[in-house]
Amino acid sequence: MSDQVGYVNMLNASAKVVEVFKTNVQDKRVAKMIIMDLAQLLPDSKISFDLEDCDKILRIESHQIIIEKVIAIVRRVGFKCELLE
Repeated sequence: MSDQVGYVNMLNASAKVVEVFKTNVQDKRVAKMIIMDLAQLLPDSKISFDLEDCDKILRIESHQIIIEKVIAIVRRVGFKCELLE
């Protein structure tokens, strides 16, 4: 069973962008806290972590993603975060 943590999902029919970030977040509680912080920045988004992935993936699906702000939010709580290309 996958160790994916939470979703914030508001349905909207418009096209969305998906960005994937590499992090070093390992704790489910921390991931949930980060998701809550990101949901304030991106309220109509689908946000999740895959903590089983070797890159501890943070995936965001939204109409507009401000990459620099996402990275800043994760780094603010002491974790690495970079856009996965």
